[in-house]
Amino acid sequence: MKKSIKLFLLIILVAQGSQLVAQKKNITLEDIWAKGTFRSQSVQQINWMKDGAFYSALEGDKIVKHQVTDGAAVETLFDAATSVENLGKKVAIEDYALSADEQKILISTESEPIYRRSSREENFVYDLKTKKLVQLSKGGKQMFATFSPDGSKVAFVRTNNLYMVDLATMNEKQITTDGKWNHIINGACDWVYEEEFSFARAFQWSPDSKKIAFISFDETKVPEYNMQMWGKLYPTDYKYKYPKPGEANSTVSVSIFNLTDSKIAKVDIGKETDQYIPRIRWTNDANVLSLNRLNRLQNKMEILHADANTGKIDVILTEESKTYVDVENFADDVYYLADNKSFVMSSEKDGFKHLYLYDITGKLIRQITTGNWEVADFYGIDEKTKTLYFTSTEMSNIERQLFSISLDGKLKKQLTTEKGMNSANFSKDFKYYILQNSSANSPLKVSLYKAPMGQLVKVLEENLALRKKLEEYNIAPKEFMTIKTSENIELNAWMIKPTDFDPKKKYPVFMFLYGGPGSQQVLNQFDNGNFMWFQHLAQKGYIVACVDNRGTGGKGADFKKVTYLNLGKLEVKDQIESAKYWGSLPYVDKSRIGIFGWSYGGYMSSNCLFQGADYFKTAIAVAPVTNWRFYDSIYTERFLRTPQENATGYDENSPVTYAKNLKGNFLLVHGTGDDNVHFQNSISLEDALIKANKQFQSFYYPNKNHGIYGGNTRLHLYTMMTNFLEKNL
Repeated sequence: MKKSIKLFLLIILVAQGSQLVAQKKNITLEDIWAKGTFRSQSVQQINWMKDGAFYSALEGDKIVKHQVTDGAAVETLFDAATSVENLGKKVAIEDYALSADEQKILISTESEPIYRRSSREENFVYDLKTKKLVQLSKGGKQMFATFSPDGSKVAFVRTNNLYMVDLATMNEKQITTDGKWNHIINGACDWVYEEEFSFARAFQWSPDSKKIAFISFDETKVPEYNMQMWGKLYPTDYKYKYPKPGEANSTVSVSIFNLTDSKIAKVDIGKETDQYIPRIRWTNDANVLSLNRLNRLQNKMEILHADANTGKIDVILTEESKTYVDVENFADDVYYLADNKSFVMSSEKDGFKHLYLYDITGKLIRQITTGNWEVADFYGIDEKTKTLYFTSTEMSNIERQLFSISLDGKLKKQLTTEKGMNSANFSKDFKYYILQNSSANSPLKVSLYKAPMGQLVKVLEENLALRKKLEEYNIAPKEFMTIKTSENIELNAWMIKPTDFDPKKKYPVFMFLYGGPGSQQVLNQFDNGNFMWFQHLAQKGYIVACVDNRGTGGKGADFKKVTYLNLGKLEVKDQIESAKYWGSLPYVDKSRIGIFGWSYGGYMSSNCLFQGADYFKTAIAVAPVTNWRFYDSIYTERFLRTPQENATGYDENSPVTYAKNLKGNFLLVHGTGDDNVHFQNSISLEDALIKANKQFQSFYYPNKNHGIYGGNTRLHLYTMMTNFLEKNL
């Protein structure tokens, strides 16, 4: 009798639980891509002032100075209404920068995006003493307008030439004259540097404001890529220089303009012209410029010090690798100490990215951080206390925690305790920092802390409205795990099950991936875009899963660089083994496994379907690379060398090579205006599929770039992909 009562009560509780789930709302695609229902709120961009007790922020039409500790507004630095008084028209503030002495504000407006990190805009200068607002230049929009350190001048790039304006007289000086579209660029990077070295502004003021160092790019021999832009009666051509693997790159030179005599001195960067200068920066000596020099194979990187008056160089430090030196992410932190006797630099030469201290001549003093974990972001040094701040993977390779450590490598302290991804923004004097934290199932939280001990001052944004909103919807948690392959390799993974999951049922699995070198998708962080789409799919009865294959980041150089010269080979093998694993689970229908990826992920999803035809039923590829011969020189050669040296590495792992093996359902999507992964990639794959008489679906977004967004585009795309899955998985 007691067993019957217990069973009866259990049935009631289960029924009530199901009713509670049923009462919660389902996520719609309109919620995600049209209404922004799940959009996280953050703190407006914090611009720390020289006194760490204050920051400025853009608030509507005003730039307002705030007190850090309580966020109280203490002064309006600029009101757009002032522009009406000064200019007779209102200037809409899109971005701004304070001069170092905080006596002037550079205000940008009417911006036009160019590529990923570049734009041109109109700039205005506001003098906080005189309350006067003036237009920086009337000769056309500018790129990269930047104050000199003393705030007396602004340099910028226009029509591929470098300019300077003296703010006292508003006299404009053209520093270079040979700039020409698709031929010579001065002071700004070419397309491939901007994309692959995360480097767009190619000029730097000297610390004493008396010199400007800049890079010039001679693109004359670089082949042009042509994109047709649709919409008018006759399509227009957009031609720009895009070096593909093995083709000619820009020839670069480095020069230093001396404001005192208006002379330009050339820096001797060596006789080799087929090389890269991916970074320039001044030391704390106004007569010494620091440069990174990288050979084309990207396996030898040097730090050079150049005499700003003669252009003569000294090779300070050399780092070589059997594979590649990743300047963009793993050898990018070069910090010169104020005494100009030493510098801190990051490197993964011991197998993991760590911080090292060198004297000014390049002699190693000590390795500061060490261990089988990676430094993620290095935030700088409080030189008064000799304390460095950084995030790392030490506690978990799917999380980032904030640490401090003394310059002598001692007194390491963990400053964050909350699980997930943590990133920091330190005040200029390192007295305070703004910490952003989120985890897979918890939205962004932004808090103010006091350094060096990490005392919480105030929670600035907790996204309470979003947290409450999420409670109204059917949200399934993201579950983390590891998968062990047949080669005994552990791969990080996560899985989202339907909210009404029943282990006795059989579910289809939809895998998501990126998979590229150094990337990570399996991270304990909140994502309100794809994560919500995955929840939408889980509501429809799909298990959504993700695996980070070999070659991805967070686990050190050996795990990441094992794919060198053979991009796609081991990665696809790992994803196929992952599909086998999911298919072995008792609640998975192994005949219904699909996969989706974008960009490198599209390359991977295509390869997985074509090479793993017995394990994948369906794949979606958005903006995929289909043959690395079509991609750019810097990224591709970093991992594959040139096609002339490594033809098999390019062709044996190309989806085009395996198109004839297609058995399942394939959806191919691309933007015709993609300046990054060219539409050519999808055309080539389509051609191979047609030749093999393989049926598939394709869709192209007119004039859309690699991100495929704007207006209803994302809603349209995700609706189409959802419908495709419901029909084919």
